[in-house]
Formats: sequence, structure tokens, C-alpha cells
Amino acid sequence: MSLALVTHPNYSFDFPAKHRFPMEKFRLLHQHLQAQGLATPENTFRPGKAKLELLQLGHCPNYLDRFIHNRQTPQEVRRMGLPWSPALMKRTLISPNGTFLTANLALEKGIACHLAGGTHHAHYDAASGFCVLNDLAIAALALLHKSRRTQLNRPSVMIFDCDVHQGDGTANILAEEPRAFTCSVHCDKNFPARKARSDMDVEVAKGTSDDEYLSTVDKALHKAIDQSKPSLIFYDAGVDIYHHDPLGLLNVSLDGIRQRDRLVLETCRSKGIPIATVIGGGYDDDRLALARRHAIVVEEAFQVFQNQREA
Repeated sequence: MSLALVTHPNYSFDFPAKHRFPMEKFRLLHQHLQAQGLATPENTFRPGKAKLELLQLGHCPNYLDRFIHNRQTPQEVRRMGLPWSPALMKRTLISPNGTFLTANLALEKGIACHLAGGTHHAHYDAASGFCVLNDLAIAALALLHKSRRTQLNRPSVMIFDCDVHQGDGTANILAEEPRAFTCSVHCDKNFPARKARSDMDVEVAKGTSDDEYLSTVDKALHKAIDQSKPSLIFYDAGVDIYHHDPLGLLNVSLDGIRQRDRLVLETCRSKGIPIATVIGGGYDDDRLALARRHAIVVEEAFQVFQNQREA
């Protein structure tokens, strides 16, 4: 199967090496998938810069202007957690379009994977926690806004967020959109300190390991699908649930990550629900090891949907 992958060379750029955010992981992830033969010129799509009209579906025009022209206050920059630069601005304006492209490819093909995305802490009018623009909320609203011209058979989408941190920005931006269902499965004692209210919040206790975590994800996924009956699922496959992740606080193994991704993908496949994946959070000084963890969801997507084609 030719699994559609979405990425852009501007996702990684020269960035302070000692910064907590591993900016080079996007480039390393793509290179790792190329080395495996999973990413090829034939199945890799490159998004363009998002139009302001698209970004304004999820964000305040004044905030967008402040970020684009480097007019944020020092307090806003601290909350963003990233040093502003023209390169950061450039990649930030591409990534939401990458998730939107991934969603459209998923509607066409059943599955597509964005080798970035999951910036779920970005709020309507503010950046937060390394997240500048909320690609998940923007893409969901764009699909719903254009539902008459897309392949949505019902005007409903679901965000299934398994990053270790709650998707607070996504929940707040989509709170008044009844056609978008937000489900966040996250560590209870982790960032953000002040949680938002998703349509479904599932808190996982600090130190939870594989079996309990996987059971929780399985139950949450089926319950969320039953409640929302989505035409498309956005899956945030954050790997900061890993037991050695410095920002994680859970005790999930590499095999546990793989089982989680397979569970989500197989459930969507069996129910005939298109799925668009994003990589979400993951932090490690060993950037190559981190890229390999982010590759797991892509590897599993090849396995799960290849098996479907061959069945």
C-alpha cells in the first residue's frame, strides 16, 4: 500500500541545540522513514503555506498578526516557549496546512500520516507550551466549514488526543462547535496545571504502565466513537507517554506505544472511519531515538492498512 505521508523540509531548521524542544526531530523522522523505504517521493506530499483565512478559522486575527510580525509581548514569548525567528514563523504557517492536507488525504485513502502536528496547547489568541497555532482545531474547522465540498458523509470530526498532556487549546477553540468532538487521554498531574474541558477527558494516573494505559485508551476510543459517530478521526499519537520521556510522568514502554497505535488504527480500520495521524509531543536529548519513537505510528499504519488491502 502507498501510505500517504505529509511533511515539509522547513519543519526543522537551525535551532538552539540545548533547547528543550527538539526541533530537528521532524527532519530525523523523515530521514528514518526514508531509510526504511516507507517514505518515498511517490507517497510523500508537501503542504504549502496556509492562507490567513484558514488560520483565522481557529485563531484571532490580531494574535496572528502579532506572531507573524514578531510583535508579541515578552510575556507572550515566554508562554510560547520558543524563540521567535523568521524560520519559526515560516514553519508555523505551513504545519496547520499539513494537517489539513493529511485529513483530506485520509478522507480519500482511509489513512494518512502527518510527520508533524499535534500543537494542541495553542489557544485562540495565545501560544502556549511550544504550540503557536493549533493545527488540529484549524484542520477540523476547515473540514467542517467546507463539508459540502469534501468527502465528509456526516459533518462530524473527532480529535482523539493521546499526548501525555491535555489538549487544552483544542478543547477551548472547539468548545462551541457541536460537530467537533474532542477526547483527551492524558496524565492527570501534568501540564497544563489548569485543565480545559474537552467533550471527554480521561485522566491517567502518574506512573501508569502498559496494561492499564492500553485498557484505558481502548475504552475511551470506543466510547468516544459511539458518542460522536465521526466521519474522520484526528489521532494525536504523542510519544511523551514513554517512561523515559523527561516531560511524561507515565510508565509506558516502547511496546506499549506500538500496541496503543495499533489499537487505534485497527479500530478505525475495522469501523471504516478515515484516520489522520499527527505525531504530537515527545522529548529526548537523544533526538534519533525520539524520531524512531515517532515513527512507530507510521510503521503500524503501514502494517494495519497493508493487511486490509491484502485481506
